[in-house]
Amino acid sequence: MNTLEQLDILMRAAYPIIYIVSHEEDRVKAQLKRLARDRNKILTTWSCTQGLISFDGSDIRSLGDDTRDPFAALEKVEELCVPSTKGTIWVFCDLHPYLDDPMLTRKLKEIAQKMKTVQKKTLVLLSPILKLPTELDKSVTVLDWPLPTQADIERMLTTAMSDMKAREIEIVLSEEEKEKIIKSCSGLTSEEIENVLSRSLIVNRTISTDFIIEEKKQIVRKEGILEYFDVVSGLNDVGGLEQLKIWLRKRGSSFTDAAKAFGLSFPKGVLLLGVQGCGKSLVCKAVANLWQLPLIKLEMGKIFEGVVGGSEAKISKALAFTERIAPCILWVDEIDKGFAGMGSSNFSDAGTTARVIGSFLAWMQEKKSPVFIVATANDIQNLPPELLRKGRFDEIFFIDLPDEEERKQILDIHIRKRNRDSVNFDLDTLAGSCKDFSGAEIEAAIEEGMFSAFDAKTEVQTKHIADALSETVPLSKTMAEKIDALRTWASTRARYASKKVPTDFSDRSRAIEM
Repeated sequence: MNTLEQLDILMRAAYPIIYIVSHEEDRVKAQLKRLARDRNKILTTWSCTQGLISFDGSDIRSLGDDTRDPFAALEKVEELCVPSTKGTIWVFCDLHPYLDDPMLTRKLKEIAQKMKTVQKKTLVLLSPILKLPTELDKSVTVLDWPLPTQADIERMLTTAMSDMKAREIEIVLSEEEKEKIIKSCSGLTSEEIENVLSRSLIVNRTISTDFIIEEKKQIVRKEGILEYFDVVSGLNDVGGLEQLKIWLRKRGSSFTDAAKAFGLSFPKGVLLLGVQGCGKSLVCKAVANLWQLPLIKLEMGKIFEGVVGGSEAKISKALAFTERIAPCILWVDEIDKGFAGMGSSNFSDAGTTARVIGSFLAWMQEKKSPVFIVATANDIQNLPPELLRKGRFDEIFFIDLPDEEERKQILDIHIRKRNRDSVNFDLDTLAGSCKDFSGAEIEAAIEEGMFSAFDAKTEVQTKHIADALSETVPLSKTMAEKIDALRTWASTRARYASKKVPTDFSDRSRAIEM
């Protein structure tokens, strides 16, 4: 049963007041106008600028300028709410700012009581947000109006292509391209879809997902809780981690209809556990580039900001919003810090933290939308056990310090990023000099070497980078015990992101300490 059918049943069952939550005012009113026509009812709309306007077939008339006042408009509704008049659907647009007025609230309650005795009369409150006084809880039924379905989006796409064909501009899209565009538009309102399709057609004379992603980026910015990331790095910018790369590439087409028809479900996500600076965040960005999906970052710190009691609402809003713009990748960086150490304070308490964690875990388990979660963590001991059980993530990968071959790849990548040819550097010597260094520490040493060369007014050479490496004390020495504990935990509970798996953790840890 779709939402329009549910609404029709509620009206026929004489539910007095129905609150529809939607940003798509025109689309909802068009559906209500059709419903009124099918049921031989009058549709009357209200706004604070136009007052009450009645639509009875082809007859359109205003019920007076004085009805622009919301209380006067409701009094008019109450006056017309008598058995002898024709069935009517009253649609009040954006009444929510006025619901703080106790007289208005009381009037709505009286209208609801009166409508119970009058057939074929319904009052609809249409607003983009739900704001309902406690006094009206038992008198109002709430409906969330869904965004355009894939079938709706396909019709809009076909219409846009037909319009361009009428202008003698032929748009040719393969079935896979159409499917990708339709899925990319999921989560947008009809107006946003029409705008982004028109923009793409005008600029490129074709339809590109780049414009759709840009539109979703704007939506994320307006929301405020989440952060949108522009992605330029790909898997080729990540040194090593071959097993993780293979795993990700296998799932690159898992969001398609073909995968669904094959019997595959959407992948849930992956937890990247490992040593700081070894590329976990870079992998998040690379996945978005590989799969060509929007990358949205959830900052747990922003969830816990504000007055006590608001965190639960924020996490619910953030997760609902993430589902709206799916398919997408949700990046939860350093999830161990977000879920640990949140004791009582002026901004949160232990109960708040438990409820936020509970909401997040329940959503991870039950979500049906194609949101792929990439969570990163440095300290497994700070994570709640419920997060690690099967069903939350598809896989847990451990990212260790790079081995010699991986260090050479990392050196090559960062040297080339700085417009230098890596063949002019002794990568074997450098890779041996940075044993037990993280990727971030190797990059920092290359940067330091370039500063030294620039200061000496010479071209950067192997010696400059080697000197910078020799002056660096890696994290693996200062935090050897924690890294050893992390490796021990991962040895039996996680998959290795690299193609080589160390077999003796204790020997390796002792080597790091020396």
